[in-house]
Amino acid sequence: MKLLRHGPKGQEKPGLVDANGVVRDLSGQIEDIAGDVLSDSGLARLAQIDTASLPEVSAGTRLGPCVGRVGKFICIGLNYSDHAAETGAEVPAEPVVFNKWTSAICGPNDDVEIPRGSEKTDWEVELGVIIGKGGRYIDEA
Repeated sequence: MKLLRHGPKGQEKPGLVDANGVVRDLSGQIEDIAGDVLSDSGLARLAQIDTASLPEVSAGTRLGPCVGRVGKFICIGLNYSDHAAETGAEVPAEPVVFNKWTSAICGPNDDVEIPRGSEKTDWEVELGVIIGKGGRYIDEA
């Protein structure tokens, strides 16, 4: 099941892509793609929905950020050796942890706003991970 959010910026609704590639609206079933909806039981409930009964979303409707109500946006820098080499830096002994504003999260086709006066802008590909269970001091697998 492919979940998504669609609609105008700041007013996104939950949706999914059905087996035929049609985007369907889930707003009559759930409030958002966030929180308990992403738990094992929440996803199991979504899997029981007859997707053909859901309203189709108009082609060309904006796709928004994949999940809503993001609390923290935590990043790890120089997290693989090739990237460290590209920057001319050594691979750090400990992870380089930093935060980004949640306003930096956007849809896959949204414009990226570059601050006025920016003299150097770089790009990155980010991988979003949703951690469904708490954890602390977890040994490396």
